[in-house]
Amino acid sequence: MSLRLFNSLTRRVEPFAPLDPACPTLYVCGPTVYNYAHIGNARGPVVFGVLAALLRRRYGDLRYARNITDVDDKINAAARERGVPISEITDRYAAAYREDMAALGVAAPDIEPAATAHIGEIVAMIERLVGSGHAYAAEGHVLFSVASFEGYGKLSRRDPDEMLAGARVEVAPYKRDAGDFVLWKPSTDDLPGWDSPWGRGRPGWHIECSAMAAAHLGETIDIHAGGIDLQFPHHENEVAQSECAHGGRTFARFWLHNGMLTLTGAKMSKSAGNIEKVNDLRQRHPPEALRYALLSAHYRQPLDWSDNLIEQSVRTLDRLYGTLRDLAAVEAAPQIPAAIEAALDDDLNTPQALAELAGIAADARKADSDELRKQSKSQLLGAGLALGLLQQDPAAWFARGASGDDDARIRGLIDERAAAKKNRDFARADAIREQLAAEGVLLEDTPQGVRWKRA
Repeated sequence: MSLRLFNSLTRRVEPFAPLDPACPTLYVCGPTVYNYAHIGNARGPVVFGVLAALLRRRYGDLRYARNITDVDDKINAAARERGVPISEITDRYAAAYREDMAALGVAAPDIEPAATAHIGEIVAMIERLVGSGHAYAAEGHVLFSVASFEGYGKLSRRDPDEMLAGARVEVAPYKRDAGDFVLWKPSTDDLPGWDSPWGRGRPGWHIECSAMAAAHLGETIDIHAGGIDLQFPHHENEVAQSECAHGGRTFARFWLHNGMLTLTGAKMSKSAGNIEKVNDLRQRHPPEALRYALLSAHYRQPLDWSDNLIEQSVRTLDRLYGTLRDLAAVEAAPQIPAAIEAALDDDLNTPQALAELAGIAADARKADSDELRKQSKSQLLGAGLALGLLQQDPAAWFARGASGDDDARIRGLIDERAAAKKNRDFARADAIREQLAAEGVLLEDTPQGVRWKRA
C-alpha cells in the first residue's frame, strides 16, 4: 500500500506523492514561546514526527521545518510583566520546548526557523502583496484584502460573507473590510519593532509562517500540518497571502490537521486554564508513556487526556518491555514489519500500529525456537522504532529513572530475600517483599528469577 493521507483541503484521503520524489517537504506549525507547552501542544510534533520518519524511510530524504514564533503580543505581555527583554522569555521557553519534545522522543526538525530571524523575508513578501493590490497600508498597519482573493475560505470551507455576518467584534476604522487581517502593525517605543516601508513595527502572526515556509521549503510545499484549531483563521490566511504573493501557485498540496486534546471533556487550552504542561507531566510519569498515550487515538480524532490513560499506557509498556527483557539474550536487529508500515500508510493509523505491536509481542512470548525468538525480537524492535517506542534498555524503563545506588540497594534486598527463602526464613522474605512494596517496588517470581519494577 502506498502512503495515503487525509487532505483537509479536499476533505478526502488521497495517495501521497511528493513533487520531488527524492525529497518531500513538510512544514509543521511550531510553538509561540511565551510559556511551557501543554500536552495538547505536543500531539502534533509527536504524530507528525512519526510521519517525518516514515517519509525518510520511503523517499530517502526529507526537508522538515517546524517554526518558532518568537515575536507575539503574548510574548510582549510576558516580558512586560517580568520587566525583561522578549529574548529572555523566548530563549527560555524555546529551550524548554526542545527539552520537552526530546523527552517525548520527538526528533528535532531539519530546520527550526524563528520569526525574528526572517523579518527581511516577511517585509519582502508584504511588499509583493501591496504591489499586486492584495494588501494595503493604513495608519501604520498593512492589511491583507480578503476580497482580493477569490479562493478565501477554500481550506476551512467557510464563506467570507457568512464569517462576517453577525460578527460581534469591533472593526478597526482603518480596515476596508471587517475580514481583512494584519500583515504588519506599528510598534511603540516600549515594544519590539523593526524598520519597514510603513514605519517601525512588527509582523502579524499569519505572515510569519508563509515567509518562513517559502524561504526554506519553496513556494509550493508538499505537506503543511498543525492542530485543527489553526485551520481558521491561521492556515486559511496562510493560503491566501502565500498564493497571492506567488502568482497563484499552490501553497501546500496536502493539509494535515490533528484533533484537540480534551481534559474532562473540555478542549485543553491555556486561555481556559485547563492544561497539563509537558514539563510537569514528565516529572510525574515516564515520558515514553506520555508518547504512547498521544499515539493511542487516531490523530484526526479528539483525545480525552486523563491519569487513567497514562496509567494504561504505563501498564502496556510494562508488558512490552517485559517481553524484551525475556529476550535479552537474543541478538536481533530492528526490522519494521510490513503490517506496521501498512497501518501508517493508512493515514497514520497509529492505533492499528499499536495493535500490531501488541500482537508481535504476544507472538514473541509464545516463540518456542531460537529462530522465532530472533524474528520476534527483530520485529518488536522495528515496530517500536517506527513509532518512537521501545528504544531504551528494559532495565532503564523499569528503573523509572531512579539512581544506580538505589537500584543496587533494591537488588541487594532481592538477593537477601532469595537467601532467606533458601534458608526457609519465610517471615524475613515476606518482610522484604512488603518493605519494597511500600516503596513502590513490585516483585515478580518467574522461572528465570525475580524481576522487579517500580509501580
